[in-house]
Amino acid sequence: MNASKRETPKPTVGPDKFTIEKLAQNLAGFAIDRTDIKELMAALPRENNLNMTTLEYELGILKILSVGWGIAFYMAASDKNKAPLTETYWEMIREISQNISTLTETTTGTQIDYFNILKERLNTFVGQMQNNPSGASEPTAVMGPAFAQACSCPDDPMAILTGTKMFTLTLGAVKEYLTAVHIDDVTIH
Repeated sequence: MNASKRETPKPTVGPDKFTIEKLAQNLAGFAIDRTDIKELMAALPRENNLNMTTLEYELGILKILSVGWGIAFYMAASDKNKAPLTETYWEMIREISQNISTLTETTTGTQIDYFNILKERLNTFVGQMQNNPSGASEPTAVMGPAFAQACSCPDDPMAILTGTKMFTLTLGAVKEYLTAVHIDDVTIH
């Protein structure tokens, strides 16, 4: 993915001031935006052994989780807005997940709980980071292989690199966004 084309969430309330709700809404919108996923997919060589449907599906999950991690990584523990922003972000993701689950059931007849899928994948990724069998000090060194494993191709270098790129680019975009905005002292509606 070309970093210069990366879309970061854009401020939409005032010049640089946001309510927690608006900030969470912008981050959730960014988390489900598929533009960078499509770019990563298009950059892969046509000749490969990857299940492209699985790869794209897992990239969507990884991006949502990475935005949540970005909030956790780049907001100070002492920031009074961190907990409300995190909670509001995940509430919005839960609502979006419910819509995805309903749409999937309506179009395919298959009942899924997309939010539960997100929680399971989060638990898997966190477990891999905690176990860290390679002793890597950077989360990106763990996330690429964990992503490839989620795609059922644990040794595929393209899957590892693609997961690493998604994780890194998403964290970078969240960091850039959180650095550029100020949270207004308005209560959540």
